[in-house]
Amino acid sequence: MELEKLGIHFLSLDIGMVDLKTAMTSLQHDELVVNLKKVGLELLDDKKSILIDKIKNVIIEMIHYTEEVPKVNYSVYISEKLAYDYTYLSNIFSDVKGITIQQFIIFHKIERVKELMLYDELNLTEISYRLNYSSVSHLSNQFKKITGLTPSFFKQMRKNRTEKLENV
Repeated sequence: MELEKLGIHFLSLDIGMVDLKTAMTSLQHDELVVNLKKVGLELLDDKKSILIDKIKNVIIEMIHYTEEVPKVNYSVYISEKLAYDYTYLSNIFSDVKGITIQQFIIFHKIERVKELMLYDELNLTEISYRLNYSSVSHLSNQFKKITGLTPSFFKQMRKNRTEKLENV
């Protein structure tokens, strides 16, 4: 709708991708950026931003939306999914985001650990296996490094909060 409002003609429109008939004017571009921001969207029009977004999506999908994290190295998995050399992807990601792909992965794995702990369906050993940690202690060390808390303290803290809410 935003494209049509601005008189921007396109050949195809898919989730996250638009194939334009002709190039936008700079005024149309600027107006599109403003209009998209109003509805909570962002225009990614440079190749690096698009690639960074694809890297993030592959990682998030891999960690949050699959039953088990792939057993291959993350670098191999990401490289194969995006059909780019991992070193190239890694350098662009670090330059643009200011953190490494590995740090981004660890952060999301810890977020997933917290989710799984809150569901209380799996114990820490099962969670470490599901997220492809070498051991429970490795998971615990990363968890503490990122959150400042041990997994057991985090779980107890959530349990205490839930109990307090139930008693109110």
